[in-house]
Amino acid sequence: MTYLYRFIGWIGCTLSITLWGCQPTTTSERASVASSDSMAHCAASGIPSRSTAIRQATSVVPTRNSDTHDMVWIPGNTFQMGADEFPDARPVHSVTVNGFWMDEHEVTNAQFARFVRQTGYVTVAERPLNPQDYPGVPAAQLVPGSAVFTPPVQQISLTNPLQWWQYVSGASWQHPKGPKSTIRGHENEPVVHVSYDDAAAYAKWAGKRLPTEAEWELAARGGKDAHTYYWGNELKPAGKWMANIYQGDFPRQNALEDGFAEAAPVKTFPPNPYGLYDMDGNVWEWCQDFYRPDYYTKSPALNPKGPSDSYDPDEPNAVKRVQRGGSFLCSDQYCVRYKSGSRGKGEITSGSNNLGFRCVKSS
Repeated sequence: MTYLYRFIGWIGCTLSITLWGCQPTTTSERASVASSDSMAHCAASGIPSRSTAIRQATSVVPTRNSDTHDMVWIPGNTFQMGADEFPDARPVHSVTVNGFWMDEHEVTNAQFARFVRQTGYVTVAERPLNPQDYPGVPAAQLVPGSAVFTPPVQQISLTNPLQWWQYVSGASWQHPKGPKSTIRGHENEPVVHVSYDDAAAYAKWAGKRLPTEAEWELAARGGKDAHTYYWGNELKPAGKWMANIYQGDFPRQNALEDGFAEAAPVKTFPPNPYGLYDMDGNVWEWCQDFYRPDYYTKSPALNPKGPSDSYDPDEPNAVKRVQRGGSFLCSDQYCVRYKSGSRGKGEITSGSNNLGFRCVKSS
């Protein structure tokens, strides 16, 4: 059922939860959450000698041209990928990645609008739903839309994300909260409600591609050794929030300490040492790799591109790709997968108002 994960409002289907916030990725993780009623553990360097040649080959930054405008050069390197804190990010392993260009920020509404104007592209969230995919569901209820974060008014358990996600008819990248909403005045914010297919289509149009998971993590680390967060080991250095994440009593009461209830305009928070913005928080970002929780046990050491197919034991029939970076809904109370080395996952036709992307380009 191609659109099963989009349609969550009127049928009792399984929600691709990790796409829209965070959810435990293993049975043991889920059991821990259920017993504690907390999402604190939620979702989902040694350098080998051969890295010397890689670093020498990529130490000179290629000349920037029109195709790499608003992109930054990420020098190739070897790093320790993954995080022991998360079951699907184990084991921490040595990975060597060649240099590449990366968008300095997430793709914005303005950029995506240009793509749509020039191509006439229609996103998955805007397309009609096929009644054959929903036997028994009244045709009047099969309407295009997407998932929108809708905080409850009362205190609730954190074990069921359907309590704060609603399938909103008419929600799309142009109308993030439904037909009456608009992106006017929000042109410099990340585009959201984009599925993997939408992101890949934009990247192809732009002459770019989506990053591999290894490229994304190398870039996010900014040339630094492993830390708790991509910016360091302290959550708020000098009392300052370094990323757009959730503060307060999730999901009911956002304290807005960082100034934003939802996505922030790109370049609002400090860049990392490579000059990349919002590698933590703001919106989840699609990567090109299929998702498998055991991939790190057999990942190639040089330029890994992910497994040949996807498998998520929580939803075995769903085709999923990796997502990285967390979003404005992540916090230590509910979802900690904005931490360095952590992974997210999402069904490829699903979107939400905390999911976007950025692109890369090979040298």
